[in-house]
Amino acid sequence: MNLLTIEHLTKAYTERKLFDDTDFSIQEGDKIGVIGINGTGKSTLLKILAGQEEPDAGKVTKGSKVQIRFLTQQQTFPENMTALEAVMDGNQNEWNAWTLESDAKNMLNQLKVPNFDQPMSELSGGQKKRVALAQVLLSEADILILDEPTNHLDNTMSEWLEEYLLKSRSAIVMVTHDRYFLDRVSNRIVELDKGKIYTYPGNYSEFIRLKEARQNIEIASERKRQSMLRTELEWLNRGARARSTKQKAHIQRIEEMQAQKGPVEDSVIEMSSVSTRMGRKTIELEHLTMVYGDRVLFRDYNYIFLKNDRIGIIGENGCGKSTLLKIIVGEETPKEGTVTIGDTIQIGYFSQDSRKMDENMRVIDYVKEVGEYITTTEGKITAAMMLERFLFDGNMQYSLIGKLSGGERRRLQLLRVLMSAPNVLILDEPTNDLDIQTLTILEDYLDHFDGIVITVSHDRYFLDRIVRRIFAFEANGHIQQYEGGYSDYLIAYELRYGQEPGSETNTTASCKTESPSVKEQKNAGRKQQTKLKFSYKEQREFETIESDIEELENRIADLEAEMMANASSYGKLSELTKEKEEKEALLEQKMERWEYLTELSEKIEAQKS
Repeated sequence: MNLLTIEHLTKAYTERKLFDDTDFSIQEGDKIGVIGINGTGKSTLLKILAGQEEPDAGKVTKGSKVQIRFLTQQQTFPENMTALEAVMDGNQNEWNAWTLESDAKNMLNQLKVPNFDQPMSELSGGQKKRVALAQVLLSEADILILDEPTNHLDNTMSEWLEEYLLKSRSAIVMVTHDRYFLDRVSNRIVELDKGKIYTYPGNYSEFIRLKEARQNIEIASERKRQSMLRTELEWLNRGARARSTKQKAHIQRIEEMQAQKGPVEDSVIEMSSVSTRMGRKTIELEHLTMVYGDRVLFRDYNYIFLKNDRIGIIGENGCGKSTLLKIIVGEETPKEGTVTIGDTIQIGYFSQDSRKMDENMRVIDYVKEVGEYITTTEGKITAAMMLERFLFDGNMQYSLIGKLSGGERRRLQLLRVLMSAPNVLILDEPTNDLDIQTLTILEDYLDHFDGIVITVSHDRYFLDRIVRRIFAFEANGHIQQYEGGYSDYLIAYELRYGQEPGSETNTTASCKTESPSVKEQKNAGRKQQTKLKFSYKEQREFETIESDIEELENRIADLEAEMMANASSYGKLSELTKEKEEKEALLEQKMERWEYLTELSEKIEAQKS
């Protein structure tokens, strides 16, 4: 069933045309991910769909009984309204009168807004966004329009939202940069590109494949057109005269072919990796402790950053991740401890706060404050050229910052940071408000960056792509190190604690636990160390895990023999291959678990001696 249709959509802001006579529709069951470079009109499209903005031309047709709810990036609530009242506002009907309050409380708990009676005026910006998200999700509207729903959500909350939207009966249209989220939730991808709307069935991974195929077809068609045009022009140049009506029509077709525009290649953001030489001394954190009231964010933390470190910092909202970054760059002072920075260290800090930008400053002047040019492996590149590479054309370069979209401002911020040629990049939620294309190029840039990268991020794809070590904020101000990216962290965490991060029963990982004094915590930590031992479950597992591993190894060997025997039978071979892959994955898990239990056993024995 068709819920909403837009025909011949045209929309422009001043000289910039966002949509040029294009079409769009929403069907029942659609879960649409909207993507495109910042400034191409993603948020504008959502506003038009929600009826909050009118197109310059075109027709919007909505079913008579179709209800739409819209999660914008900036939500406003009466200041004296409580969080619970805000979620329930506008959502009560005769069918949910008895269950709405409990459903609202449950959702607020899932989104980690536990104080239901707290006035909206006292909530942080992130908490307000999550309250607004809960309000929209509980609405039971036919169409849910979500603008960056994963912003201000930690990884656990993002995974919960994925499951919720997958089960939702509402059609969903969402703008998000979270590629894992798009892969899991979307069954259709809509790309905004050069004033047109392109639709692709499937998730984000399928979109990548189909877009490449579309572009290859367009390139092949253009080559064929150019070849035909060359042939026709040769005919014309041989002196053919328009002596007949047929010849006149032929010449007209040639003129039409000449006027036809070929496919426009995607603009490419590219920047050679540049950095200042780094000496032997980097950044040293010694006995860092930070306390707000009676809550310890982190305590007695020590770390020496290594050259080419790739550190990802994760944890629940409010744990102190951004605070740690601010302490490193000198914007905040720790309660205890010191930060020592080497003489050759030059930090580039990409913060979350774009409000500090002077809206009356021109784009090019903002970049030129860092330098007129930058030296790369390609030679000297001017600020104007760098802006071109970052999709700021000649007209936009002389626009005021105040006229840029939120995503364009973030892109401009990023360019300015990179142009300063730092050897340490500190990135605080770099994926917020950046489009996927810019993120992809940033990731490629970081691959070749000769320096240290420290990033706070909730973007699971970005963490897997970039970082090689995770700093996880856990209980009572403890920062635990895990090797690898985010997916590696999940496996290691479950092996360590026997459950996934964010589990309700897990008190170990909650960084919002009320904490006693620093001294008490240190003493408690010492006591805990002396009582290190196996749990009943771990003891039983340790006794049987070697035999489990042996059985899996034997089964894999048997499967390999069966695969050799059934090499000519595709159906049987496929079945055996699938089972072998499952057993190998399980074996890998068992081996990692065996390593952990063996290490724990050795520590327990060492305590006894």
